Amino acid sequence: MPLDKPYTDIPGTTIFDAEQSRKGYWLNQFCMSLMKAENRERFKKDERAYLDEWAMTEEQKQAVLTRDMNRMIAAGGNIYFLAKIGATDGKSFQQMAGSMTGMSEDAYREMMIAGGRPSTWTPPAKDKP
Repeated sequence: MPLDKPYTDIPGTTIFDAEQSRKGYWLNQFCMSLMKAENRERFKKDERAYLDEWAMTEEQKQAVLTRDMNRMIAAGGNIYFLAKIGATDGKSFQQMAGSMTGMSEDAYREMMIAGGRPSTWTPPAKDKP
């Protein structure tokens, strides 16, 4: 029986729920492998060969190779795991987040200091009993 997911219509948002977790299991396991220096070196030496050791989909592998964070999230990646890729590349979390918004790191920082982007989503009206 599928669960009711009232959050699926939030524009521009992918919620990391149980379904996304299952979808991205191997992608996230790959990311966690990058916590070990020897795995980071193997990955940097031949990214494709290292990715091919994991039971990831081709879509997930291509998203990693192109460093498309939004595509990785859509493919089941969890941002906290995906941060390991950024760290391997010498990027800060702020640089990664900026890349996801299409903004420079400086523009992203300024936007966040100013309070973030305005929400374009409004919750649906609740039915009154």
